[in-house]
Amino acid sequence: MGPAQLDRRALTLGLIGAVLVVFASAAGSGWFRWFDTALAGYLFGVVFFVFGTVYRYTVWLRRPPTAKLHARGWQALWRTGQRGRNSRSLLELIVRNLLLQDFIWKRSKSRWVAHQSLFWGCVLAVAVTFPLTLGWIHFTSVGQRAQTYEATVTTIPVIEFDVGGVIAWFFFHALDISAVLVLIGVFIFLFRRLKEPGTAATTRANDHLALAGLFAVSITGLMLTVSHTFLDGEFYSFINVLHALTVLVGLAYIPFGKLFHIFQRPANLGVRFYRAEAAAGAGQVCSQCGEAYASQLQVSDLKDILPDLGFDYDSDGDGNWQDVCPACRRRLIARSQSLRVGGFG
Repeated sequence: MGPAQLDRRALTLGLIGAVLVVFASAAGSGWFRWFDTALAGYLFGVVFFVFGTVYRYTVWLRRPPTAKLHARGWQALWRTGQRGRNSRSLLELIVRNLLLQDFIWKRSKSRWVAHQSLFWGCVLAVAVTFPLTLGWIHFTSVGQRAQTYEATVTTIPVIEFDVGGVIAWFFFHALDISAVLVLIGVFIFLFRRLKEPGTAATTRANDHLALAGLFAVSITGLMLTVSHTFLDGEFYSFINVLHALTVLVGLAYIPFGKLFHIFQRPANLGVRFYRAEAAAGAGQVCSQCGEAYASQLQVSDLKDILPDLGFDYDSDGDGNWQDVCPACRRRLIARSQSLRVGGFG
């Protein structure tokens, strides 16, 4: 892709996002006073990750179908007289669709366990890694007590803990917990894709690439703990470089690979409100049989969007193909084919 093919607005917003990340890191770390220089590579990965995510999300959001659904979703959400009800519905959708993902539970219990393991493993990893990388969180010993540490968020002391206590164990092993959760999800997905005929038939190379990336990041992270705890630091430097490389490649992959759906999924919540808005409106009547087959809102939006995508179904004064229901379309196509070949019988 050459410079002329880049979306200028998306490029500008992506650069703004990258600059904001650097500024947030500088300000949150006391202008790099508490920034760990060993994490500089990770900071570069986060900056590129934010740039890539903002760039692709902006491009995706400007596509005619996505832009229309996005606009309609917000219109439906803030419709006068329904804002309170819609706000409660939105909260429920966030809990059920994004956090609990109950729609997956209804399809397959094993898929639900895999998705939940990956989701919460990644959430925990991000919650730990990003603040540390940006320098927002740092740990200092308390006075002369070498066994007591204090966790500080920017300049605000949050909690003191003993290095041999449960809190310290969680702080030091939170990423190990997230790695185990991710690996559980990876192995379940891998088993399904290799053993279940239906899943194997629809699996693409990109699906395995995403699983391989998640596996590499998680297993190299666990190897660091193994080296430190059981091998007296043997091979630690090599594993540390290898782990950093997998993380950087993973952060660069997410905005442009299969895992980008992580950011698309929340936007899809607006589709629920769009459907409700369409269902509450008038129905579209078929120009051939006179039966209602869809909502007027949906058909009207299709008429606006399809020409932008290169599909113009206007019949030059005889109406629009979108005004015909699916059953009548099939009937008209069959009749046209019959006339073309001089009859089927």
